Order: sequence, then structure tokens, then C-alpha cells
Amino acid sequence: MKLCEGRIAIVTGAGRGLGRAHALMLARHGARVVVNDLGSAADGTGDDVTPAEEVVAEIRAAGGEAVIDTHNVANWEGAKALVDAAVNAFGGLDIVVNNAGILRDRMLINMTEQEWDAVINVHLKGTFAPTHHAANYWRQQQKAGKKVDARVINTSSHSGLFCNMGQANYAAAKAGIASFSLVAARELQRYGVTVNAIAPRAETRMTQGLREWTPEQLERRDPEWIAALVTWLASAEAAGISGRVFEAWGYGYTVAESWQHGPITAASKDPSELGPQIEQIVRFARRNAGIDRDTWLDL
Repeated sequence: MKLCEGRIAIVTGAGRGLGRAHALMLARHGARVVVNDLGSAADGTGDDVTPAEEVVAEIRAAGGEAVIDTHNVANWEGAKALVDAAVNAFGGLDIVVNNAGILRDRMLINMTEQEWDAVINVHLKGTFAPTHHAANYWRQQQKAGKKVDARVINTSSHSGLFCNMGQANYAAAKAGIASFSLVAARELQRYGVTVNAIAPRAETRMTQGLREWTPEQLERRDPEWIAALVTWLASAEAAGISGRVFEAWGYGYTVAESWQHGPITAASKDPSELGPQIEQIVRFARRNAGIDRDTWLDL
């Protein structure tokens, strides 16, 4: 069964890795896809249209419909032009998968301002800008009396949820995307739009060389495991799911639960009184979840 038959999708960063898997899986399930990619290296430098062209060619060779787009999603006008490209090419828009991203890993004491700004810009603004312009398109459609059943699927990260060392810029951006997704889900529900996020674990060029994997582990890190979840979330079947962050890979899918209220103590305007009280609530609070502590995540 084709879950996304007739639906129109934008996938950013779709030339390689997870984005490529998303675009191919969506097309396999009947979606018409705008394959957006600058073709830059993993650190965001350079440009090469070839990967996006190859994805479009693969979709078309399988009988699907796809067009290429090379706008910079972190550029305000570029993000608007991307949304317009989907509407102009296919007559509408139903799905936005915000996947584009780069890495500039470094310990924070050595991180430069440019390394911080580049990662925050691509991930956070590159998620906000396409979502903003798409949401305004759907709002106009709804106001015109047309039924809207749209999806935004954003890409967070385990680094953002569980705070990986050496990635202060990346983790901050990805944690921001998770929170942004929850806010957007609440704001856009009135227009018929669901918003969810994924925290994927896959072997792509952004993770290659981090450690040795067994063949079985590599199989469980195949991007198609994540693309399957994204495609379902993009479908009409997922209309009732919004405001969630999903951890995803071949070992399974789980709902990441957001910040929860912990132990409480009485407030005081005298800081000299606070020591014993704060030490007590910290002692009874659960430890922060972390990549190095969670055996499921370290499989």
C-alpha cells in the first residue's frame, strides 16, 4: 500500500544520507518530491548539485515524480522560494521534512564564533524558515476553505536530547529543534498541520569514522529504518500524532519524553537558607539521561 499517494513533499538535505532515504521512501509511497540540497560537504562548505540530481533521476527511473531545488533553507528568501517551487511544480504542498544539517564539532573552549553561528544557522534557522513559509501557505489554504492535512517532520538528534560532549553547537541547535517542534505543533494544529521530530541514529557521512560497527549494528543503522517512520508520519494515517519527538533506528522507535517536573522545595528570598534545601531536591532527583549512560542507546 502506498501511504503518501498524491501527496507533495519537500525534503531538505535530500542529496545524501538520511535526506536521500526520506526522499526515495516518500516517492516509493506515491509522494511527489522536491529534492532540496546545496550539495555541500558535511561541514557545510562547497556545493555540488550532482547528489540531488542523482536522487531525482532515481525517483524518476522508478516511475515517480521529483524535481531538484538548490535554495539555501537557512536563507529567508531561499526558504520561501523552496516552498514556492513545490507549489509551482506540483500544484501544492503537504509535507515538509526538515533534514538539512552540518557538523562543526569542537570542545566549547576551542569553538570559534563562526563554527557556532554556522551550525545554529543551518539547523535552527534552516528548520524555522521553511516551516514558517510552509505554514503561511497552509494558513492561506485553510482560510480559502480548502482542507489542509499537512505534516512537518523535523530532525533533532540524540546529541540534542542527551548532550554529547564536543558538540555544544550541534546539541544546542538540535535541542532547540525539539522544543521548536512542540511549540509549532501547538500553534499549527488549528490549520490542520501536525508537527513532529525525529532523533535518528544512522550511519551516514556525518557519523562515519566515529567508531567501529559490526555488520549487524551497521544494518540497524541503515537510514531506511528512519525513512520508514518519516514516511508514516507524513501520511494521512498519522493525522492524530503531533508534538512528539521519536528516537529512531533499526533497534526500534521510542517516544522521547520531554522535561518533567522533579522534586520541589520551598522558595526563599534569603540565599543563605537555600543550601540544604537545594542539596536535598538534587539528591532525590533522577540523574540526567545521557548517551554514555543509556545502554539501549549504546547498542
